[in-house]
Order: sequence, then C-alpha cells, then structure tokens
Amino acid sequence: MPTHVPDVASGRLSPDEYISNFLDIHPPLDRHQALVESDRCYFCYDAPCVQACPTSIDIPLFIRQILTDNPEGSAETILSQNILGGMCARVCPTETLCEEACVREAAEGKPVKIGLLQRYATDVLMEARDGEQPFARAEPTGKRVAVVGAGPAGLSAAHRLAMHGHDVVIYDAREKAGGLNEYGIAAYKTPDDFAQKEVDFILSIGGITIEHGKAIGRDISLSELRANYDAVFLGMGLAGVNALGLAGEELEGVADAVDYIADLRQAEDLGTLPVGARVVVVGGGMTAIDVAVQSKRLGAREVTVVYRRGQAKMGASEYEQDLAQTDGVLIRHNAKPSRLVTEAGRVTGIEFEETREEGGRLVGTGVVFTLPADTVFKAIGQTLVPAALNGSAETIALENGKIRVDEERRTTLPGVWAGGDCAATGEDLTVAAVADGRIAAESIHLALSTPSAAA
Repeated sequence: MPTHVPDVASGRLSPDEYISNFLDIHPPLDRHQALVESDRCYFCYDAPCVQACPTSIDIPLFIRQILTDNPEGSAETILSQNILGGMCARVCPTETLCEEACVREAAEGKPVKIGLLQRYATDVLMEARDGEQPFARAEPTGKRVAVVGAGPAGLSAAHRLAMHGHDVVIYDAREKAGGLNEYGIAAYKTPDDFAQKEVDFILSIGGITIEHGKAIGRDISLSELRANYDAVFLGMGLAGVNALGLAGEELEGVADAVDYIADLRQAEDLGTLPVGARVVVVGGGMTAIDVAVQSKRLGAREVTVVYRRGQAKMGASEYEQDLAQTDGVLIRHNAKPSRLVTEAGRVTGIEFEETREEGGRLVGTGVVFTLPADTVFKAIGQTLVPAALNGSAETIALENGKIRVDEERRTTLPGVWAGGDCAATGEDLTVAAVADGRIAAESIHLALSTPSAAA
C-alpha cells in the first residue's frame, strides 16, 4: 500500500476566487492620481533614473508631459526608446532599476511611481488611438531582414527595422507572438490579454510578417536565413531548461516551472488547471516566485520555495519575495536538492542538504531535511540549445553558454546579430531585451545603408 496518496487536483477554488486571485496586481492610476504623482518628480538634470533604465527613456521628460496633461506626448517619448513600454511598465522590476535610483527614494524612501506613470501614459495612447501607433514607416528600402523569435527582443528589433523601411520576417516556434510576455509572465501582471494587444500595436506599423510554428534548427536553419536575407537577428530566448540532476527527475510529480506558467497563461478556465496541494519550487529567480505565487492562488495548500544560497543572492527582487510571502509562500534559503523521494513511480517529496558559503564557494553541511510534495517545480534557469544554431556551414561563438555579441549586438558571424536572453549581454530582463533589439536594429540599419559595414 502506498504511504502517500498524491493530491493533485483542479477546481480547488470557486469561480469568483479564481477571478479575484488573478486580478491586476498593480491597478492603474487614473488621471488625477497620475497628475498628483507626476508632481512629485524633481525633474533632475542628468537624472539617475535615466541612467538606471536599460532603454534610456527620458523619464523626467515623460513625467513632465504627464504633469502638463499631455499623456499621449508622454507615451511617444517612452515608446520612441522602448516600443514595449506598456508591458515593461507592468513587469519591469522598477524597484531595482529606475525607482531605486530615484532621488526621492534616497531622501525619503518613497520613489516617484515611475512604472505606474509609464503605464498610465502608454495605456492612454493605445486606447485613444485605438491601437494605432504614432510612428510612421519609412519608404521601403528593398532590404529584407530575418528575425528569429517574436519575444521582446525580436519585436523591438523588427519594429525599429520596419520604421527604417526594411521588410522583416519573424520566425517564431509558438502559435502566438510575444515570447515570455505571452507565455512566461505571471497572469496577474498582464491581465486582459495585454501581451497580444501590444503585439498588434507593434505590428500596425506595417512591413512585418510573422511565420508561426517555425523553430530554428528544426524548421529553418541559420545557413538558410543568411543566404536568403540581407541580415539576421537572433532573439529566440532560451529553449532548454536546467535539470536538477537527480534520479527520478523524469517521473510524474516533477514539472518545469516555465511550461506550467505557459499552460496557465493559455488556459481559458483556470479552474481546469490541476495544482498540487503541497508544492515545492526549486530556484530563487522570478520564475520561481511566479510559479509559487500562482500555485498558491490556484488553491495549493502549502507552497515552499527553496534556494541554495542566501536571500541577498536571490534573482527575484525583494518586492517579489515580499509578495510571495504575503500570499503565504514559505521561502527557505541555503539548501540544495539532494534526492527525490519516490513511490509507485511518482515523486512524493524532495530531500535538501543545507548549505553555507566558504570563500564565495557553496558547500554542503551534511544536514538534510525532506519536504513532502505533490508537485516539485524546477525553476533553476533556462539554457541555450546551441545545436539549433551551429550547422555544418558555420559556427557561432558562445560566451558563458550564450551567444557572444559586441556592443552593437553583432555576433561572430557576418550579417548576424543577437539580443535578449539568448545573448551574453548581462541582464535577463524584458526591458534589457527590448534595448538589445533596438540597438541591434540600428546597427543592422547602418550596415544595410553602408554595405561595407556589414562585413
């Protein structure tokens, strides 16, 4: 007789509870609130918030435009640097970027709500113009650019290239565009199908075609793209998922957090999505927190996040950690998975060994503990699958497991640029991916305008 009966079920909550649990986590500002909040800005010269923004948005200018009751002009200021400014306003960790750098944060511990102000402006423009953008496409150049991946980096690159008059074809492995914005971000951060509304907004400039269900290395090759297009931009993200490296990892009860979040984001009825009563999440980044909080909001009774190092080393921001704990998620630090507990062909728990750092190196202490689990989520990072890129005709240099690029996001292959999570540019953030796409697009445009520069 099995000693543990798995408790994985759907419909743990009432329909009203599902709705309330997945409402917008950051209700938008109304006009009066936006005017009041924008009045708090000091409009600093050489503003530190701008220096902290990966897309270098002129934050004091867009806030001043809101203050003078010109939200559409404010949105144009934002979108000229970050065409995905609406999504970034919802998901960007502003608390560790622009708002952390705000002088009001240093002075009084209460920064200007830059993210909410950015959302206010971009929402007003998108609604007022019924999804039509303020940017015009230049005269067609006759040049064709292939973009691999319809996520933030690819969409950003495609839009900027289309603005310059180039024709762009985006190849994406999934049925919908948006990348992690559509499939990988917690549902309560982007309700009302905003990711697809923003995709439509971006594509409205014209000159961009998306071919869905086309994965590089499976349906298309880098060699083909280089032969058939004037330039190629790689922005396909990371398709591989890091393994725990434990026996039994393939058994029922162990799941990839990224896949589960994607299923949740595409579910028409959250009540049909099964969730374990006891959930253990291995990892310390945003994905770990997102899957933990959403499991709790789907009705899981106990949710524990276990991270191998201390709290200060977690990839998730303090705000996100606080959010998880407010929702009843337990976060345990300094423990690494050592064994999966299995019974009758499924995982029923997971054993951890406590850790400590010695000279910056993580070591086990020999002290172990076991957490019972109906579901164990792996959230320890994603990886590039280089085999999808390196065909017989060429190889592309990697750096720390990602595509090596220079400051203009050029790869080591002539005519090929890269950006976003698949490139070794530093931060795995939506806003950083958008910056990569824009930077690469400007470099591609220069190369196509002066052919000698493409070499």
